[in-house]
Amino acid sequence: MVSLSTWFRYVAHKFEYSLAASWKCYKGGKISQGEVGDVVWKNLLQGKMTFLHWIKGEEMAPTIGSQGGTLLVRKIPVPDPTRVFVGDVVVLKDPEKPDDLLVRRLAAVEGYEMVSKDEKEEPFVLEKDECWVLSDNEALKPKRLIKGPSIFASQLSMQKDSSVLEVELDVDEMTKNHKSS
Repeated sequence: MVSLSTWFRYVAHKFEYSLAASWKCYKGGKISQGEVGDVVWKNLLQGKMTFLHWIKGEEMAPTIGSQGGTLLVRKIPVPDPTRVFVGDVVVLKDPEKPDDLLVRRLAAVEGYEMVSKDEKEEPFVLEKDECWVLSDNEALKPKRLIKGPSIFASQLSMQKDSSVLEVELDVDEMTKNHKSS
């Protein structure tokens, strides 16, 4: 049974998420100013802040095995330095196929200087809202567009999101509705 204080923390997290997600949709031109309140309420009352993602193949081997596995992911409306940390395993939209998701490790965030192994390439600094991600399997190329951190890999997320997990984590229900391929 979830305690009343956990429910209050959960509702506070969910309200903050709903506001941020709605504002992001408004700023991105996806909804009008008049629709912001409706989207806030819809996210608050109907949306979940966690989802399962099946990782196939070897993109994160050896960290997540060569056969893949299921990850529990905490959705965030906007990746920022208080929610996603260098070293976290993250789930992100594939820039080449926006309906697909990728799993990568966050390697650098805005302000980091990037230096190539190729001496002919000039170093550069990641700008605001930029990041660099890598697969643990060094044979794969990096991508970006973070969707959220994989909770199992981020101790800070586990501590910060304990109320969300306590309320939303019904493993039986999540796995029943989850596609495994």
